[in-house]
Amino acid sequence: MDDLRTAAVRGPDQSTEVERVVALVMKAIEGDVRRIAEAMVLKSDDQLLGPGEFDLRNKVLGMARHMIEATVNDRKKGGTKVPARSVPAAAKTPVLSSGETRRS
Repeated sequence: MDDLRTAAVRGPDQSTEVERVVALVMKAIEGDVRRIAEAMVLKSDDQLLGPGEFDLRNKVLGMARHMIEATVNDRKKGGTKVPARSVPAAAKTPVLSSGETRRS
């Protein structure tokens, strides 16, 4: 999997999908962005660093959580395109002549 820093769109279909996901993510975090901006405006210069900085970092991590949730939920809506493959039944456990099951 590509690192997020080096990921690049590889074709027009992917470019269209990127734009769709950007819109989805922006909708998911718009409230978070507003709350962060309000918090930054309300803090004085001496409150922006230290505890204020950690508060901001926690809010950004919350935004990332919302972004991931929105993307995962969007993918779930699509469902699967092909039926699941069947798997062979598991083999029976070997039985000893005394009728007990053999430990592995």
